[in-house]
Amino acid sequence: MREIALHLMDIAENSVAAEAQNICIEVHEDLQSDLLTASITDDGHGMDAETAKRVLDPFYTTRTTRKVGLGIPLLKLAAEMCEGGLSLITESGKGAKIEARFRHSHIDRMPLGDIASTYLALLVSHPQIHWVFIYQTTDKYGNVDNFEFDDTELKNELGDMPITEPEILKFVRGLIEEGIQATAMQTTGY
Repeated sequence: MREIALHLMDIAENSVAAEAQNICIEVHEDLQSDLLTASITDDGHGMDAETAKRVLDPFYTTRTTRKVGLGIPLLKLAAEMCEGGLSLITESGKGAKIEARFRHSHIDRMPLGDIASTYLALLVSHPQIHWVFIYQTTDKYGNVDNFEFDDTELKNELGDMPITEPEILKFVRGLIEEGIQATAMQTTGY
């Protein structure tokens, strides 16, 4: 995978497979600390200590569709190659949190990618999940800006109307893209 957004999608799909009902995706671009952090927290099945260790092995997977599980190990490797790391906090029956950290300015850091499209794809693909998306930036002077999208209000407003209606998709895409762009602009000035 060549973008952090695609790694986040892969991990979020793992959370869905673990029967999570609530999934939070957070991205923080901190220029003051020169750190990019991306995390996913869920309330799915979680993992016991042995499984949590094995998840970092590319030759281990719980999926039946393939014999290797490259997603998390590749993300870990990418983070470590950029002076960062990956942490996994989980407990059987209590969900999981995976966090990847990268030195933001590292020349080999993969791009963040189209995080808005990634989030929209997850929201549309799994409308039964309660999704929260947080995008935060900190500029080099320590000023913080934050965009948060919690799908609860949207789903309440829609009622029985599917989120896949073209006008609704257009509205949600615009809301997410504008929120991310406005937050990024506060930090970068672009």
